[in-house]
Amino acid sequence: MTSSTSAFAALKHRNFRLLWVGQVISLSGSMMQTAAILWHVSLLAPPGRKGLALGMVGLVRFLPIVLFSMVSGVVADVYDRRRVMLITQCTMAVLASVLGVLAWTGLQSVWPIYLLAGLTAVAGSFDGPSRQALVPNLVPRSDLANAISLNTIMFQMATVVGGPAFAGAMLLGHIAWAYWLNALSFLFVIAALLMMRDVQGRGTRDGQGRPEMSVGAAMDGLRFVFSHPLIRSSMLLDFFATFFASANTLLPIFAQDILLVGAHGYGWLYAAQSAGALVASAFMVRLVDRIDRRGIVMLWSVAAFGMATVAFGLTRSFWVMFACLALTGVTDTVSMVFRNVIRQMETPDHMRGRMVGVNMVFFMGGPQLGEVEAGLVANLFSAPFSVVTGGVGCVLATAWIAARTPALRHYRRGT
Repeated sequence: MTSSTSAFAALKHRNFRLLWVGQVISLSGSMMQTAAILWHVSLLAPPGRKGLALGMVGLVRFLPIVLFSMVSGVVADVYDRRRVMLITQCTMAVLASVLGVLAWTGLQSVWPIYLLAGLTAVAGSFDGPSRQALVPNLVPRSDLANAISLNTIMFQMATVVGGPAFAGAMLLGHIAWAYWLNALSFLFVIAALLMMRDVQGRGTRDGQGRPEMSVGAAMDGLRFVFSHPLIRSSMLLDFFATFFASANTLLPIFAQDILLVGAHGYGWLYAAQSAGALVASAFMVRLVDRIDRRGIVMLWSVAAFGMATVAFGLTRSFWVMFACLALTGVTDTVSMVFRNVIRQMETPDHMRGRMVGVNMVFFMGGPQLGEVEAGLVANLFSAPFSVVTGGVGCVLATAWIAARTPALRHYRRGT
């Protein structure tokens, strides 16, 4: 097998290829909507409370994760993961359409945006575990690491498109177009799911069948995660890094009040992190199976992510900010690939949904709570101060986790 073939090995499997292409389009729309919501809230926020208003977006997205992540993990292990995704994708399409209608009719208050963002997060909290747990059912284990790397590329491609897509939607004359285009994008994943053939959509467990919907099943997921140091520490690393380094949340303030670059400049800054991540993802597809000291590389990547965040907060140049954000994308992607490989490789199929459910509290809860923290600090002091202190906090948290978890420092390929 040539290297060019092996770099895209997972895409030769039809079901994975369908889902991958559908998600590129759908996630591009979702990232466009995320950028639109932050911009929309910043325009409607009361004078002097812009940072707090932006931070509240993170809070309304975080609460559903806390409330439903454990339940959604069990749902992903008990029910057909593909059918769960069909329900969640349809729900999110409807909610995006409603956002578009409200924006078009001249919305003057932020609370409907918070409400619909929260309901979208509820649907997303059920979509995530089923989507991630479905991937190992679409490719053989030998291609799983490649599939995870390709999913990282897919996610970053979508985010790269999302920022400029928001700027493009604004050229149509109204922010409502960003919401409506996102609603349309969900149809591509729905079509991909309907076109799949011979999919084992439920979690399997040799000789014991699948789990049942119960509190005990949810607690089994918690016990599994916290009894495995590598999985536990990778989740903690996820949480603290994203909690402290949430520069993207405050980008509307930098674009509107510091750089004075407007919606189009904001769109490009929003895409900068994923532009760097996309480049890193392209390299990681080929390198993920060649890097030996994966634990050390992952830890240094997160520390570099924090340092790039500090540099972003200290500069006042548009292009230096763009470069710093791109560097955060590079470093975050390297660590993300290894975090996901560790978790998927170390988790049996019948437990994957619950593992992802627990991970959602860390992976999604970190940035959403980080948005609240960043907004509060920005409101009390300033946006640059919030970003700089967050980057420092990320570096310190990484050092603490590295010191407390020798297994993570010593983790190697094939461990």
